[in-house]
Amino acid sequence: MTSEWAIDLSNVTKRFGATVALDKASFRVRRGVVHALLGENGAGKSTTVKLLSGLMRPDAGSISVMGQEVVLHGPKDAHRAGVQTAFQEMTLVRDLTVAQNLLMSCEPTGWLGRIKRRESQRMAAEWLERLELNDVRPGAYIRDLALPVRQKIEIAKAIVRGPQVLLLDEPTSALSGRDVAWLSRRIDEMKANGVTFVFISHRMQEVREFCDSLTVYRNGKDVGAFDTADISDDEVIRLVIGRSLEAKYPPKVPALVRSAIPAIEARGIRVDSVVRDFNLTLKVGEVRGIAALQGMGQRELFEALFGAEFIDEGQILIDGKPVTLTSTADSLKAGVATAFLPEDRKTEGLFLRLPGGENVSLPVIKRFSRFGLIDRKREQAAIKRALAQMEVNPRAVYKPCLSFSGGNQQKIAMAKWLLTQSRVWLMFDPTRGIDVGTKHQIFVLMRAFAAAGGSVLFYSTDVPELVNVCDCVSVIYRGRNVAELEGDALTEEEVMRKMLSS
Repeated sequence: MTSEWAIDLSNVTKRFGATVALDKASFRVRRGVVHALLGENGAGKSTTVKLLSGLMRPDAGSISVMGQEVVLHGPKDAHRAGVQTAFQEMTLVRDLTVAQNLLMSCEPTGWLGRIKRRESQRMAAEWLERLELNDVRPGAYIRDLALPVRQKIEIAKAIVRGPQVLLLDEPTSALSGRDVAWLSRRIDEMKANGVTFVFISHRMQEVREFCDSLTVYRNGKDVGAFDTADISDDEVIRLVIGRSLEAKYPPKVPALVRSAIPAIEARGIRVDSVVRDFNLTLKVGEVRGIAALQGMGQRELFEALFGAEFIDEGQILIDGKPVTLTSTADSLKAGVATAFLPEDRKTEGLFLRLPGGENVSLPVIKRFSRFGLIDRKREQAAIKRALAQMEVNPRAVYKPCLSFSGGNQQKIAMAKWLLTQSRVWLMFDPTRGIDVGTKHQIFVLMRAFAAAGGSVLFYSTDVPELVNVCDCVSVIYRGRNVAELEGDALTEEEVMRKMLSS
């Protein structure tokens, strides 16, 4: 008799030393549905994905795929069982081409096993066209592609292998609205052919759009499985964090410090012809949002304000005084230290193999140095205070960042900038791929920072975040500031209208 379950994890336990990632967790997915797996960062979602992908084995419990109990010794066993995975932390090889990544391990070969390059290019081009990725060249190197494009290639790579079960680990975290629509079409096509999906996301709007059913994890245990239509967002949040979250967004409160002089100002700046004649004023005590479609110059703007991108024309002023930012070190030296949270924390925000503590103190290590020697006691005390403020496990002081979940890595990155005692925070999509509880914590921190006289420039791909967290929102189109919305004009509909019709 054919089992109704495409995936069936029963009483699975997985330990990493003293840490129990999964504690007798069970997880079942019916055939041919899109099933969401929800939970806070560190709840066990990624561990479940790695178990189903063959990247690790459970310490106890059983795994069945399509009604057959399996023991997955590696990814090849998972592939033979019909399971493919598109990871949030991408598996693409940066120095290989799109075609080589797309067809990796299944490229056409000829005499003596030599790869037929021309045929590989043709096959890759056909797949890219079939998957509506015509604007991506098969010969382009992954390292030269923008993050959203790399994410789509990661998903395409899994689709090419014809899975029966496709695991999507935070597939939309790096995608724009248009890209999410692209993913929706792929899911609809494959679901019509009987493919089963496991969809990990922190965005309830997407869960409701894509998913038929859901399971919630908390602290390594399954705490409920439901049809999506049978549970409210508030109930999901309560299950995810173990308590009700009365307000998703903190109230916008007046700043305690006001100044006639802006904290940071851009006047007519141009960056690589991407940002053109751009003007922006960030006031003391203000949380200002940046709204833009993908590739409109928002990244270049943030990097220019941080000193990581050269400004071809125009001026940047800090506290009303012109400054020249030729490096990130200049931004720390310029009267106001500027914190920067990049979108890709794995490669741009943290040294993953270093302990969290070393990452936190690195930008201001000279503060703890005297005559070339570091005062470790004072450094450790400061690190622990910053990590405690972000509610990160104290083990982060000595444990490598790569041993922590994505959300905790983001909190470590924020703790690093807390230690700089910055007065300006540049936050570039800081809530990408993190759970609702951590998002709320970051929003509360941003508002408290502004209320105490700090200033925040905040870009997010999630328009509701901009509308509900920011005092005002600047809309960027083709490298220019085309609209500024605040008060009653600051609505999701108006922001989207300005983004799409400018």
